[in-house]
Amino acid sequence: MAQFINFRQIAVCLPLLCGLVCSANAGVMQELSDPTRPPNRVLQSGMGLTVASGPILQSILISANRKLAIIDGKAVRLNGKFGDQTLIRMTENEVVLKRGKQLQTLSLHPDLSKKPVTGILKNN
Repeated sequence: MAQFINFRQIAVCLPLLCGLVCSANAGVMQELSDPTRPPNRVLQSGMGLTVASGPILQSILISANRKLAIIDGKAVRLNGKFGDQTLIRMTENEVVLKRGKQLQTLSLHPDLSKKPVTGILKNN
């Protein structure tokens, strides 16, 4: 015996089903953080954006052939110049600039602070 598809029921149920799926996705999307959001060092004020003073380290590229940091949108090689400062040291998370005897450390994650772990229990 042949089965018949009731297109009226499909026409009524399909928009409801799509609405449920879209509203579920919207709830999930609101929980995700915006990857294009400026760093916390750029603060929102009533008058507009206020940028923290000093250079901002944006990226670090380390490979076998090159070591490069992006500081304020400018590519600076290891031992290269950024304004009147020299890039003297690089790690995966920070760079050190030198001007005369003065050192300035720039971090990729300036808002991240390390805290010592306390209260670790030893198994005897």
